[in-house]
Amino acid sequence: MPQDNIGMIFDIQSYSVHDGPGCRTNVFFVGCPLQCRWCANPESWMVKKHLMFAERTCKWEQGCTACRDACPNGSIKFDEKGQPHVDWILCNKCETIECESSCAAHALKQCVRFMTVEDVMKILMRDYPNWGSNGGVTFSGGEPLMHHKFLDPLLQECRKQQMHTAIETSGFASPEVFEKIFRNLNFAFIDVKNMDNEMHKWGTGVSNEPILHNIETLAHADWWRGRLVLRQPTIHGFNDSLENAKRVIDFMNKNGLYEINLLRFHRMGGTKWEQLGKKYEYDDHGDMPEERMLELQELYLNNDIACYIGESTPF
Repeated sequence: MPQDNIGMIFDIQSYSVHDGPGCRTNVFFVGCPLQCRWCANPESWMVKKHLMFAERTCKWEQGCTACRDACPNGSIKFDEKGQPHVDWILCNKCETIECESSCAAHALKQCVRFMTVEDVMKILMRDYPNWGSNGGVTFSGGEPLMHHKFLDPLLQECRKQQMHTAIETSGFASPEVFEKIFRNLNFAFIDVKNMDNEMHKWGTGVSNEPILHNIETLAHADWWRGRLVLRQPTIHGFNDSLENAKRVIDFMNKNGLYEINLLRFHRMGGTKWEQLGKKYEYDDHGDMPEERMLELQELYLNNDIACYIGESTPF
């Protein structure tokens, strides 16, 4: 589980322009209470040191076996052709990950960086001059709310430095955690993946009730410094029906919300599933035709809700 004073982070990306106003630095936390069947960042699921293996980068054809020799658990094996195979059950039990440093080709990647608040702030202060007047930091994941005991003091440091703070979240957290984190945020994307609770459970593994409750509470709170945009990763056959859109519209109208961002389904995370030894369920379906995206957008617009497709959210 997350440690109070240590951030468990799988990536930090500078110069982002799609995850909040201006130029931003994105901090991605590991761990997520959801297990979305289409997830683009499956390396964020496991809250511990673990590996990804990019077989296409591996130099096994040149006879390299350095990772096998470095692995203390025998989880990396080579077949009669000399091709490597990972026993993921054994590999995911490993706590030391010695094999990563043995790979000169960087085919093995450790998915977690352990950082203090000071470590993260050093990077943010480095990037600060490049953000411009509207930029800032966006916390994403995985699910950053899982790390609230680390994220809360980090946000307080950001506020001291007058940094604009944003979050990309599933919204799945206790009301107490949700309120604590949002009091130091300026901007939020919160996902509404499906309004039907049973479909939401099927697609993500969890109920949508805590998420909708948190959004409702935020919408009616005195969140004076913040802007909220709902987001939907739009997936054919899961949540692209007009019925689901109408339920989202009713929910938004009930709570005085007027902005939603429809993200078109993509498979950019498919390779990551392969590199983690997982089967990617959405490798052959889920695609959203342009005309369907426009039909959904028109429905929202006709109900006086600003609807942005893809990366077109105005900041």
